[in-house]
Amino acid sequence: MAAKRVLVVDDEKLIVKGIRFSLEQDDMRVDCAYDGEEALEMARGNQYDIILLDVMLPRLSGFEVCQQIRDFSNVPIIMLTAKGDDMDKILGLEYGADDYITKPFNILEVKARIKAVLRRIEPKKGGAEAPRIIESGNLKLDCEGRRAYIQNREIGLTAKEFEVLELLMLNPNKVYSRESLLNLVWGADYPGDVRTVDVHIRRLREKIEENPSEPKFVHTKWGVGYYFFNV
Repeated sequence: MAAKRVLVVDDEKLIVKGIRFSLEQDDMRVDCAYDGEEALEMARGNQYDIILLDVMLPRLSGFEVCQQIRDFSNVPIIMLTAKGDDMDKILGLEYGADDYITKPFNILEVKARIKAVLRRIEPKKGGAEAPRIIESGNLKLDCEGRRAYIQNREIGLTAKEFEVLELLMLNPNKVYSRESLLNLVWGADYPGDVRTVDVHIRRLREKIEENPSEPKFVHTKWGVGYYFFNV
């Protein structure tokens, strides 16, 4: 298996050095950037399996970098945020981040989160019973290639957006509570709350719905949760 390539972005060089050393012990290839502009340039010029991106950066903030990366890539992004700053976490998700870790962090937690995200985006093996293509109206989901299409035009979904949509499309008309979605997609040990689900549903609707305020695919069951309607 090819070594995973990671971009670590933080202006605190000691933090970067520690993360790099630890990830390289797991046979990952690690590139480093110390400001937003450098990070954006490296993301444009290289293919990464995942990016660790600090919020507070010189030149361009982590939010700006994340937002601009989403214009050309769906590479998984884990934001590094200030401890206890909920707004940072919410904004990171709004701008297209897949996960976040609060500082100060344990390097073992960082490695576990990276592996969890990478594991989720690996093509599923041995699941012959699972459909490779799911279609509903003009929406098509390629489960093996992890791509989504509207009217045969590919739309860019983040790893978590794809997983939420895949789960809902595989189980049409089944209502999932926000807590269930959080547990199934992010994992039982995920430290975030149900607002994470709401943010991803909102972003998903903006991408797949003709009118996000009147969705035809992803519906809300008020007081219960969300479900997919097969049109």
